[in-house]
Amino acid sequence: MYSFSSARRMRSSLHRQLSHLFVFWKRSADVCLFPAAGFYCCKACSTSVEPDPTEFHKRKLFLWFSHLPQEEKQFGGYFSPETMHVDPLILERKPEEKAGLLGSLLKNQASSGPSITVEQLFEISRDQPEDRGLNVLLYGAVGTGKSTVVRKLVLDWCAGTTLTDFKLLIPFSCEDLGELTKVASLRDLVSRKYLHLKKNPLLSGEGNQAKDVLFLFNGMEKMKLDFRIGSTELCSDPNEPLPAGAVVVNLLRKYLLPEASVLVTTRLSALDRIPPKYVSRYAQICGFNDQNRQRAYFTSRLLQQSGRTVQAHDAQALIELLYLNLQRESQLASACFLPSYCWLTCATLHFLHFTDAMAPIRTLTGIYTSFLRLNFGGEVLGKATGASGPTQDLHSSLMFYVVRTVGKLAYEGVTYKRTSFSEQELEQWIGGKTKTDEELRQLAVFRTDVLDFFLAPCVESCKHLPTELCEHDESRYVFAVPAMQEYLAALYVVLGENKSALEKLTKQVSVAIGQATEDVSAVVNIFSKFIPLRIFAAFNLLKLFPKLYEKISSRKKGNIARTMAAELFRKEDSYNEDVLDQVEQSLLGVHGPPSQQQSEVQPFELYPIFMGGLLHYGNRVLLQQLGCSIQSTTVAQITRALRKYLVREINKPQPPEELMDLLVLLYEFQNPRLTAEVLASIRTICLHNIRMTTLKCFVLSSVLSCAPPRFKVLLQDPGQDCSSSTTTESYQLEELDLSSCLLTQSMLQMLLAAFRHTRNINLQFNSLGPDSCIFLRDLLLDSKGCVRALQLCDNPLLDSGMCLLLEAIPQNQTLRHLSLMHTGLGDEGALKLAEKLQQLSGLLELNVAYNNIGDNAALALVDVCREHPSIHTVHLYLNPLSEVGKQSLYVRGSAKSQSSSGQRVRVLAAVTEGSDLSEDWHPILSVIRENASSWDRERVKQQLKVFLRDLEWGRQQQQSLLKKLHFRRVEKGVRQTLQMLEKDMPPPFA
Repeated sequence: MYSFSSARRMRSSLHRQLSHLFVFWKRSADVCLFPAAGFYCCKACSTSVEPDPTEFHKRKLFLWFSHLPQEEKQFGGYFSPETMHVDPLILERKPEEKAGLLGSLLKNQASSGPSITVEQLFEISRDQPEDRGLNVLLYGAVGTGKSTVVRKLVLDWCAGTTLTDFKLLIPFSCEDLGELTKVASLRDLVSRKYLHLKKNPLLSGEGNQAKDVLFLFNGMEKMKLDFRIGSTELCSDPNEPLPAGAVVVNLLRKYLLPEASVLVTTRLSALDRIPPKYVSRYAQICGFNDQNRQRAYFTSRLLQQSGRTVQAHDAQALIELLYLNLQRESQLASACFLPSYCWLTCATLHFLHFTDAMAPIRTLTGIYTSFLRLNFGGEVLGKATGASGPTQDLHSSLMFYVVRTVGKLAYEGVTYKRTSFSEQELEQWIGGKTKTDEELRQLAVFRTDVLDFFLAPCVESCKHLPTELCEHDESRYVFAVPAMQEYLAALYVVLGENKSALEKLTKQVSVAIGQATEDVSAVVNIFSKFIPLRIFAAFNLLKLFPKLYEKISSRKKGNIARTMAAELFRKEDSYNEDVLDQVEQSLLGVHGPPSQQQSEVQPFELYPIFMGGLLHYGNRVLLQQLGCSIQSTTVAQITRALRKYLVREINKPQPPEELMDLLVLLYEFQNPRLTAEVLASIRTICLHNIRMTTLKCFVLSSVLSCAPPRFKVLLQDPGQDCSSSTTTESYQLEELDLSSCLLTQSMLQMLLAAFRHTRNINLQFNSLGPDSCIFLRDLLLDSKGCVRALQLCDNPLLDSGMCLLLEAIPQNQTLRHLSLMHTGLGDEGALKLAEKLQQLSGLLELNVAYNNIGDNAALALVDVCREHPSIHTVHLYLNPLSEVGKQSLYVRGSAKSQSSSGQRVRVLAAVTEGSDLSEDWHPILSVIRENASSWDRERVKQQLKVFLRDLEWGRQQQQSLLKKLHFRRVEKGVRQTLQMLEKDMPPPFA
C-alpha cells in the first residue's frame, strides 16, 4: 500500500497536469461559451447553460489518457505525461520503402532525413483535394513507442497545443473493436464509448462538417480488415449498422465521411492489410536513434523519480555513468534504440538505487514481468483460421509463443554458457520444425514484429565465445539485455517447456486416461451389479497410470529445485560480484580493474533467482494475463524440494557474495514460510566487503523479518503440578558481519529489523560518523533488540558520538562486548565512559585500543573496570601511553578487586609487562597485522618500534635460553609487520 504522503504527492502531480487545462475551461465558462454564435454571458448566468460537448469531450479524454498504467506506479507515481515524454524519431516513408526494418534504418540513420511530428503529417499538400481528409498510417516495431506517441498526442490535443485544426478527436482501440460481435453504425460506435458525442453534428454526414474530425485507430494489427468489395459492402451513411471492421474500411475508403481524417497505428507485419491507394502518407516510428534522446529520457525519469531534491545528486551521477556507458557503443546503447528498453533500464536503476522502505514491495523479477506485460499484454498471434487441429479458432498467446521459441534459445544458451548465437542457430531454435501453413504464418509475423525486440546484432567482442566460433567471420546475435536471456530461460523451465517429447506425450496420455477412467468406472459400476465378473476389476488398473505420472512429474519439479540450488552456489561463480552488482554493472559498465579471481566464463547467476521470483503469486498473476500459466501445485512441489536443497548448501561454508545471492533469492521468492524454514538453519551471516546499498539493506531486513519464532518450554514447580507451558521467543541470529560494507546512516535505519534479530553486530570499517550514534543509541534502548556484542572499530565516532552512545547505557542490560577501537576516542570520552560504565552491569569485555587516551584517563578506566562486577578484559594498546602508565596499568589490572569475587582484569596495553612477555602479545599483534594496511602507517610504525625496544630490553634481562628464544620469536613477528609497512605495500583491497 502507498503511504499517505505518497498519495498526496500523486494527487498534487495530477493537479499540476490539469491546472492549465482547467484554467482554460474556467475562462471559457466564465466569459465566452459560444463565441462562434456571438453569444457572451457573465459568470452569474453561465451556470444555466449546458457545457460545450467538445470541451466536455476534451476533459474526459484528458482524464482517461492521464491515467498511468500500473507498471508506472513502481516509480512512486510522481511522473506526469508531459515531464517524462521524449519524442521518438518519426520519419515519413514512401510507399515503396514502407517495409524497411528497424535494423536497417538504424544503420543508415544519416540518410534517413529529418524527424517530423504527427501534426506535420496532416498538413494538406497542394495536390490533395480539399474535400478529402488524409489517411495517415503510423507504424513501427514492438517497443518503438507507438502507444506512447498516441497517448501524448491525445493529451496535447486536449490541452490545445497540437492538431488545433481538428475540433474533434475520436480515439478507438482496434482490440476493442475486434471483439465486437454485433453490428453497429459509426455514430453508435462513437456513442457507445463517448456517450456525450451521441448527437454531435460533426458526425451527421451533412455538408463538410466532418473535415474537423480526426479518427484515431490504435493497433490495427489486432483487427481483421477486408477491402474487397465482395466481402465489405460500400456504405456512406453514418447511421447504418455494419460490422466494426466494415465501418473502419469505409472510413479508409473515403466512402463514409470522406472529409474526415484518419490516423492508424500498426506493426510492421500488418502494413499490407491496407491497400496503398487508401493511404495518404506513411510514417515510421524509429525509437531513440541518437544518444541525446536517450539521455533526455533518462534525465526525465531518474531526476524526477522521487519528487525530492535529496537524491538529485545521486540521480545525476547515475545519469553520467549511464551516458558514459552508452558512449562506449556498448550492447546497452544498441538496446536503448527502443524506448521500451530505456524504460526497463530506468526501472532497474530506480530499483537498485532508490528503493524506499515505505514504498510497495518491488522485485527484479516483477520489473521484468511488468516490462513484458507492458509490451505484450493481451497480444495474440491471431486466429488460427483454416487450421485442421485443436487450435482452430483459438487465439495463440504471443508471450507463450515467445517462451517456446526465444525462451528455448535462451535456455540452451544458459545450459551451455553462451550469450551469442549465429543465424543458423536462430533458424534451428526459432521455428526450425514448423510444418503447417498456420505455423509458418505465425512464424512470419513473429519474425517481423517481435524477434528484433529480443535479439540484436552483437556489437561487442566475443570474449565469452570459444576460439573456434570467434574465428568465423559471421554475424552473431545476442539478447538486447543480458538479464532477459536468464529471465526467459527461467520462464521456459518453470512453465515445463524443457520436457522431452516423450514426457510431453506421457502427460497427454495421462490426462486422456484420467478423463476416460471416470467414464469407464461409472459404466463398470453399473454393469457389475448385474454381471459380477471379476474381469471388470482390470479396469481399475487404468487409475494407476495418472497417479504414477503424478509421482514422476513431482520428481521433475524436484529437479527444477535442485537446478536452482546448484546454479546459485556454483563454485565457478564464488568469486564473482554479488548478483545485484552484476546487474548494475551491465547497465553502468565496469569501472576499475576487474577482480583477479573473477570467473572468465559468463555467469548466469540471475537465472536461479528469476526461477524463484517467477513462483511468486504476484508474478504468476501477471503471467496468467500474458497467457503463461504456472499451476499452484507446481509451485508447491518446487518449494518443498527447494527448501531441502537450500538448507543442504548453506550448511557448507559460503563466500559473502553467495550469501548475498541467497538473500536476494529469498527476497524475490516472497514466500515467508520458505524463508523462515531456511533461516532456521542459518546462525551466522557474513557479508564482509559486500558493497551495501539501500536495496541490499532492505533485502536483508525483509528476509530476516520472516524469521521463525522459537518455542521455549517452561516447567512448572514440581511441588505444584507436573505440567509445562511454552513461551514464544523471536529468532536470533548469532552474528551479522557488515564490516567494510560502506554503510551510511540512512542504511542503518533500513537495517533496524535485521539488527533486532541479531546478537553480535559487526559494523567496523564503515566510516560511520557521530550522527550514526543516534541510531545506535536507539538500537541499544530498543526493547525488541538483544544486542550482546557491538563492534564499532574504525569508525570516526569521536567523543561527541560517544556521549550519544552513553545515553543508552543506564537502561541496557544485554550488551556483553563493546569494541570502540580506532574511533577517535579521547580523554574526555574515556572519562565519560568510565562514569557510566558501572551502570552497564552485564559488560564482559571493553576494547578502546588505538585511540587518543592518555595515562590518567586510561588509569581511571581500568580502576572502574576493577570495581565492575563482570568486566574481565580491557584493550588499551596503540594509545599514547607512557612507560610508567603502562606499568601502572599492568599493576592495577593484575591486582584483585576488593569489592568483587576476586577476579583480575586483563589489561592489554603492550606486548611486554615489565621485563616479561605479556600473556596477550599474540592477540595484540594479530589485530595490528590485520588492520595495519588501513590504519595510519606512521603511527603504527612508531608503536611497533616501541614494541621492538621493549622486547629487546626484556630479552636482555632474561637468563633462560628458552625465554630468550621466545622473545626473539615475538621480535621476528613485529619486524615482519614493520617491514611490510616500510615497503609501503598497498592494502589487499586497493
